[in-house]
Parts: sequence; C-alpha cells; structure tokens
Amino acid sequence: MSLDVAKIKLDFPILERKVHDKRLVYLDSASSSEKPTAVLDAMDHLYRTSYANVHRGVYTIADESTQAYEAARAKVARFIKARQTEEIVFVRNATEAINLVAYTWGRTNLHEGDVVVLSEMEHHANIVPWLMLAEERGIVLRWIPLTADFRLDLTSIGELLRGAKLLAITAMSNVLGTINDIGPLARAAHAAGALVLVDASQAAPHLSIDVQDWDADFVAITAHKMLGPSGIGALWARRELLEAMPPFLGGGEMIRDVRKDGFTTNDVPWKFEAGTPAIAEAIGFGAAVEYLEALGMDDVRSHEVELTRYTLDALDDRLGEKITIYGPRDVAVRGGAISFLFEGIHAHDISQVLDEDAVCVRAGHHCAKPLMRVLGVPATTRASFYVYNDQADADALVEALAKAEKFFAP
Repeated sequence: MSLDVAKIKLDFPILERKVHDKRLVYLDSASSSEKPTAVLDAMDHLYRTSYANVHRGVYTIADESTQAYEAARAKVARFIKARQTEEIVFVRNATEAINLVAYTWGRTNLHEGDVVVLSEMEHHANIVPWLMLAEERGIVLRWIPLTADFRLDLTSIGELLRGAKLLAITAMSNVLGTINDIGPLARAAHAAGALVLVDASQAAPHLSIDVQDWDADFVAITAHKMLGPSGIGALWARRELLEAMPPFLGGGEMIRDVRKDGFTTNDVPWKFEAGTPAIAEAIGFGAAVEYLEALGMDDVRSHEVELTRYTLDALDDRLGEKITIYGPRDVAVRGGAISFLFEGIHAHDISQVLDEDAVCVRAGHHCAKPLMRVLGVPATTRASFYVYNDQADADALVEALAKAEKFFAP
C-alpha cells in the first residue's frame, strides 16, 4: 500500500470504538468521512483559546480568530490550486455552492429556452437546482447518457453542447465511482460558448485537484467528505464571474454600506458570506487540507487504486455472479465507491446484516434517483474506502457479505 494505514488509523479516535463487540469497519466515506485528531484539535483550540467573531472586532482574540479563518481559506485555495485566495467562497457544503451558482449566476444569465447540460450520473445537488430553474425560467436540460461500462457516452457531446450556456458535471460519481476527464469536457463546453461547473465533492478527497488544469469556471467541494467537519464547504469561481454575480444572501458582512434606499456589496469573496460564518468549521477544514497534503494526494490516489482493485478481485473470487457491481472495472478510471446488489435481496437488508459485524456501508438511492432509474434498480448497497481503510477492512466487508448472502439464501 502507498500509505501507512496502520499509522493513519491511530489518528482517528472513532476507529478505536467497538460496535456489537467488534472493531468498527467504516466503509461509508463517500457519504461522510471520519475526522482525524488534527482536525478535532484545531477546532477545539480555537474554542478554548481565541474564539471571537471574525472581521468585526479589533481586539486581540478577534484578530486571531479572523487570521485563522482567512488562513483556512488560503489553505483551501492552495489545495485546489486556485490562482487567488479571494476566489474561494466559504459555504455550508457543495450543495449550497451549486445552489449559489444557480441562484446568482443562473438567475442573472439563464432565460427561457437556454440550455444546461448535465449527466445521468449526477447527484441530486447538481440536478435539483437546475430543475428548479427549469420550472421557474423555462430553461432546457439536456443529459449526457452512460455507456454500458458506466462511463459518459460522449458520442453526441457536440450536439448536446450546441447552444448551451452551462455544463454542470461531476468529477467523480458517488455511486459508480466513475472519474470523468474534466479538461476535455471543459474545452468542448467553452468552444460551444458554455461555462463549466464541476461538482468535485467526491473527487477532492481522493484526487489531486487543479482547477486551472481543468479549465473550469465553478468548482464545488465540501469538507465533510475530506476529513473535515460538516457545515463547511467551498465554491471556487473565476474572480471575474464572482465580481459580476449578484449576492446570494443579504445581511451583515456581505455589505460595504447600507442606506434606507439601498446598499453596496462587500468585495469578493465576502459579498457571498452573509452573517456569522462557520468559523471553527473553516479552521477544521484548513486542518483537514493540511492533513491530506502531508499524506500526499498522489499517495492517497495510489492507495485507493490498490485497495479498490483488491476489493473488486476479492468480491469476484468470493461471490462471483451472486452480486452485480455497478461501475467501471478499470480502477484507473474509478474511485473507491463500490455499489453492488444481490439479486432478490434488498440493499437495505444487506446493510442491516452487515451492521451486526460492525461493517458500515450505505444502502439506498445515494441521492441519485435518475441514475438508479437508468440502472433499472431502486437502490444499491455501497461500500466506499478512504485513507484509513486497508485490506483487512476489505476482507471484513467480503466476509460479512458472504455471511449475509448465506443468511438470505432460500
């Protein structure tokens, strides 16, 4: 393995816990990752030593809190290789980041008949905001279909992008694990006159992200999937776009001046950060970024490739045709989220039985109902791996699945 997982596990207090008198095997990181001590300590340190509201007070701890908050923004900018720290807008999560774009850029620039292109593998967070605009403004949604091997079918991409104003696409599917090559898609979209929004919720925890190399216009990420706390995420956007977009929410901090007859907005990114922000969470986000940078994102990716290959092979060897796995078999083009289904056994039942062995997996539609309809299934069970998982965790998954299959066998 590319990472010293035994050492990494020691950084995660929750992994010391036993469930049903068995060691915890957490395989639901695609939903939300666990948190290392470095993140917990960073947030605790702020609360214990220097918590105060940011950008408001001139006293010492207020300045310390503000400096720490803005340092976290700089860390996130560095992590995704943004050119300017001010291009990072803190939001609650990637869902809010995408909604921010839909409500501000979308409502300013999209009108009846305008086209937004999505893919059939999108998370609801990158579907529902555009459906809302379709209902409100009459915009048209076009869909990139999937191939038989769970990749994007790009045979008609030129036609799909013709006349489009926006391509909104995931960098990595939370269900299939499919990694989409954003650069060529962005170039094709720009050639057609469309901007590009990338949902990088799943990609940012596992890949080395370069928003410049992607040639994207908007990128949404969230901390809670990349070892950070919940309640904090980020929207990256080109500064000229942020400058032109109207504010999202109104209130304190996002203004430069307020009069009885109007207001003027603050500079970016603060014009999009109304009210008291998630201060400790932002600092925890920054600590998570530092933790991942110390591991090395290339090593994080190599570890995931090795562990995903091992797990797919183990599932084939032990369960064979008894389960159907949804997602590319080529680990070079997929992440560590493995969705599967036993014929005749509901995904939720499998998840419940696995919990008896303290193996935590997700069951359901994974906030991707349009994809479930394309796959022709109501739900799947999903195991998803991260830096604190190893072959022993994969073995525990396979063993628990074998037991579950026998339990439900007629």
